[in-house]
Amino acid sequence: MSVTDWITSTVPHANDNQQTGLMRYDAACRAISEALAVDEIKGIHDKARAMAAAAKVAKNKRAEADMMAVRFRAERRIGEIMAMQRDAGLLAKGGQGSGSNQYEVRDTDGPAPITLPEMGIDKHLADRARKYAAVPEEEFEARVYDYRTRVQQEGDRATADLLAAGEKAQAAYRTSFTGDNEWYTPARYVELARTVLGQIDVDPASNPMAQETVRARTFYTAETDGLDKPWLGKVWMNPPYSQPEIVHFVDKLIAEYKAGNVKEAIMLTHNSTDTKWFDALFKSSDAICFTTGRVKFVSPKGEFAAPAMGQAFSYFGPNPRGFTEVFSEVGNVVTLANDNKQATQAA
Repeated sequence: MSVTDWITSTVPHANDNQQTGLMRYDAACRAISEALAVDEIKGIHDKARAMAAAAKVAKNKRAEADMMAVRFRAERRIGEIMAMQRDAGLLAKGGQGSGSNQYEVRDTDGPAPITLPEMGIDKHLADRARKYAAVPEEEFEARVYDYRTRVQQEGDRATADLLAAGEKAQAAYRTSFTGDNEWYTPARYVELARTVLGQIDVDPASNPMAQETVRARTFYTAETDGLDKPWLGKVWMNPPYSQPEIVHFVDKLIAEYKAGNVKEAIMLTHNSTDTKWFDALFKSSDAICFTTGRVKFVSPKGEFAAPAMGQAFSYFGPNPRGFTEVFSEVGNVVTLANDNKQATQAA
């Protein structure tokens, strides 16, 4: 029996015991967190909404609150997947409802982008999903817990408060995190890179504000165009994530490293494993750290925001062991075998 079938196998009546309700709620939450397909999550969402309505008729406030909380979690998860699909170029621009698609041009042979209606998501669900996904996880969990305890007394007001939190967070959170904006790497990660590299000779994709943290000997901006300049020595880079810029920066780093101009480098990107540019990074670098959690980038106004997907630090150089020791603090490090690189270069 599927989770959705199990959840709906018993309509919540007023005499349901607390253990039964908790089991149903926990099972639904686990299913949502583990689901990767929108249709699967939407199935749980629709069942939970129907269950909440049935519980309301049965005057079972606890079950109603639990099923509404399941619905909120499902909508948040849909929002997260929408954002991941948008960032990976799998969501058609016209299907996003608002905002720009920083991966509008894909460099992969994968499927063509789809629209929200093709995913079975209307504009109202999409709007709520984006708002819930914009709320930081800890705050969302606290608000859902608060909702479940308040709903018996305050009803719809608790729902409105959760949506209001999403609207506030959305203004400065991941829906605005696109290739059109400047976002800086937190000092913690730059210092880890400095520990590995010893010094930063070149930052090819930067600006004066970011250099307050990076302090590279030479840096280039969008105006001075680092793609047209030589990269010599030790390089740190958090390039623009928009297309086709990220492809050009990846190609340039690989070429400069193979030519011997770049002696050592660390590049921060999304872990877009379905793209050709990330495949090139993986095959050419000496080690990669896949972050545990998402990097909370910093805006020019000092606001923190996390994109919808995880990040990766790609290391080029003779000291993958040192990189592993340092960056294991923030993620899982994969050291790439030399024979794999040699085979790639020979091809």
